[in-house]
Amino acid sequence: MSVKQTVVIIDDEVQIRKILKIALESSDFKVIEVENGNDGIVQTATNHPQVVILDLGLPDRDGFSVIKEIRTWSKVPVIILSVRNTEEDIVKALDLGADDYLTKPFNTSELLARIRANIRRTQEINEENVFVNGNLKIDLTARLVTKGSEEIKLTNTEYLLLVLFFQNAGKVLTHTYILKEIWGPGSIENSQYLRVFIGQLRKKIEDDASNPKYILTESGVGYRMKLVK
Repeated sequence: MSVKQTVVIIDDEVQIRKILKIALESSDFKVIEVENGNDGIVQTATNHPQVVILDLGLPDRDGFSVIKEIRTWSKVPVIILSVRNTEEDIVKALDLGADDYLTKPFNTSELLARIRANIRRTQEINEENVFVNGNLKIDLTARLVTKGSEEIKLTNTEYLLLVLFFQNAGKVLTHTYILKEIWGPGSIENSQYLRVFIGQLRKKIEDDASNPKYILTESGVGYRMKLVK
C-alpha cells in the first residue's frame, strides 16, 4: 500500500477546512488541519507535508510571517488561499516564498491541480541535473537545451532564465524575484529587460510565441512555467 501524501491546512474558517478536507481526502491525500499560524508551523515541522495551504488572515499572526518562518527551514510548497486579492498582497506572498496563490471563493478542481503541479515540481528536481517538460529538455551538466530532437541555441541570459523556470516549473515567479536571480539586486527596477528576454526566449522554445504553452504571463505579478505533458 502506497504512503499517502500529506497536506497541512492552516485556516481559521471551519467551513473552508471542511471543504478542503473532503476534496483532499477524496483525492487520497492525508489532511492535517489547524486554525492558527503557530500550530500550522509546528504541524509543518513535525509532519513534513508535501504541501501547505495557508490563509493570510489568521487569528494569532499574519500569514506573511508564517511563510517567512517556514522558509527559514523548509522548501515545502506553500499555496496561499485567501480572500485578499490585491496585486500587492499576491506579490508580497510570492516574494516571501509562497509557491502559488488562489483567492477565495475558489474552485476545488483548480486547487487540486495546483497541489499536484507543485508536488510534481518538487519531485522532478533530480540528481541527474536533467529537467524535462513536454518536449523541452535541459541537461545542466552538458549545458544543452533541446526541443524534441532539435538543439536550441540560447544566449547565456536566455539559458539562465530557462533554467530558473525549469527549477521552479509550476510556480509563479514575480518580476522582482526573476530580476534579482538573473541580473542581481540592483536591477529590480529594470523590468523592461525581463520583457525583452522573455520575448526572445519564447520565440526559441514555443511553437507559437504569441500563444505560449510553456512560459505563461501572470498579469501584474510575473511569469510561470506551465507543466506540459
